[in-house]
Amino acid sequence: MNFNQIVPALAFLIAIVSAFVALEWWPLILLIIGLVFGFVAQEKDQTTAVLIVVLAVALPTIADSLNAIPMIGAHLDTIFTHFAIAIGGHAIANLILDLKNRTMPSGE
Repeated sequence: MNFNQIVPALAFLIAIVSAFVALEWWPLILLIIGLVFGFVAQEKDQTTAVLIVVLAVALPTIADSLNAIPMIGAHLDTIFTHFAIAIGGHAIANLILDLKNRTMPSGE
């Protein structure tokens, strides 16, 4: 497994743990994981970059609808909402890198 496979799996695993272990730092931890992944694994494909932004926006809305499921809905909501925070960090990192690449000359 490489970095591009380990970090998203780690973020999802932490999102699962965050549904069962109460800690106020989970969102910050997941945001940092998403930012690090976004800065290290830069998206070259524009379709993937757009997918990340759309998923960061849509996943919390989808997660809120999971509350309707009896017994496990709240846990699923927490898992997907926290995973969306990591995806949001990835999207923010991609946005910052894209702005940097557009405003600063590449030296060529």
